[in-house]
Amino acid sequence: MITHDPSEYIRGIQQILISDKKRIGFLFGAGSSYASKNHSSLTVPTIGMMTSEIIKELCDKEPIYKVVFKEIKEEIGEEKFNMETILSNLELKYSIIGKSVINSLTKDQLEVLISELTQLIRKKVSVHNVRLCDISSKKEFSQIVSKGIVEQLVQTDFANWIGQAERNYPIEIFTTNYDFLFELGLEHKEIPYYDGFCGSFRPFFNPESVEDFGYLSKQTKLWKIHGSLGWHFDKDTEKILRVNPDEDDILIYPSSLKYKDSKKQPYESLLDRLSNFLRKDDTILITCGYSWGDEHINSRLISALKTTTTSHVIGLLYDNLDPMTETSNIVKFGLENSKISLYASRSAVIGRNFGNWKLKSEPTKDDTISLNLYFDEDGHVDSEELKKEFIGTEKWTGSGQFILPDFGKLVKFLNAMIRNNEIKNFGANVKK
Repeated sequence: MITHDPSEYIRGIQQILISDKKRIGFLFGAGSSYASKNHSSLTVPTIGMMTSEIIKELCDKEPIYKVVFKEIKEEIGEEKFNMETILSNLELKYSIIGKSVINSLTKDQLEVLISELTQLIRKKVSVHNVRLCDISSKKEFSQIVSKGIVEQLVQTDFANWIGQAERNYPIEIFTTNYDFLFELGLEHKEIPYYDGFCGSFRPFFNPESVEDFGYLSKQTKLWKIHGSLGWHFDKDTEKILRVNPDEDDILIYPSSLKYKDSKKQPYESLLDRLSNFLRKDDTILITCGYSWGDEHINSRLISALKTTTTSHVIGLLYDNLDPMTETSNIVKFGLENSKISLYASRSAVIGRNFGNWKLKSEPTKDDTISLNLYFDEDGHVDSEELKKEFIGTEKWTGSGQFILPDFGKLVKFLNAMIRNNEIKNFGANVKK
């Protein structure tokens, strides 16, 4: 049975992160917006939680929706019943319904339901807003969350790491999230960044600047490849503008239509940037909170890796609820491509080999301090004695859980590297 020693591979990751000659990018999915450092952290629900919350709100508002969602769940199965499959199901029916009735709804009613679903998704990701009420006028209004709340964001700690590292190339952040959590963190830490929009009064999307790797070459890049709150298509100028968020925002919602929509501007330019970034020599892309479920993104990654010899993708997979095994669909990405490594909680695919995480040697007391930043060792359990542990007689096994797929743990690990200017000191001496 093949095993992978996390302490060996973590050294490779550290060398990558401290080298100022590597191009380093991150691809963040929904899991990164759910990460928190404490009870004060703003978070966006995962798709499972979001599905449950939205369905409850809609059913409480309109009883007929209980029948609709019950029938859809029976059609697609409980395991696949989530916001993406629900929206896909409804959009397909809307395209073919005509004058008939499906799931007790007419075409007009289906349109209303789809609209309500997308509006609630927007509401769930708009965690940067605080809803308040003016006592005198009794009118509701919203304002951006306070500085104290922004300080508690995991994304703010991530921005802190970016600001401490001295590099030849800026960090590139690609994300499928619509929310403003990364923007809040970067701006709180006063990290200059560019997101593809130019101007100040009515910022417009500039595809030529996205294609140009020399454009604002020292600034961190933030590419929101599924769109963002506040992105609008202006019919008058036929441009994509960034304005105040409202119900007309253009977003790629989680449904089957996202594959079709991803071929439109501005999404095509942003996906091209992802492909071209990975085609650059000595590029490392680390994914976190991304489930590898978006075919249009995966195809770009795989295609780009075929044209380069020195780039690599490291996928950090949070699989605590559904552990990755050798037969998992996601494993094929690592087994079929040596330039893709998949680091899950209990197992990994490295060098096209699947195996469990296992330390080769027991760490010393001093080693354990650094080990705990990325690996949680298992305590020995004696199964023959009703799984009771006996203090002082436990047998060390070397097994445990790799914890960096948790975005919060990853950020803590990154910041631990910059204590006492470790990145700068290492960067000056390490062999590039």
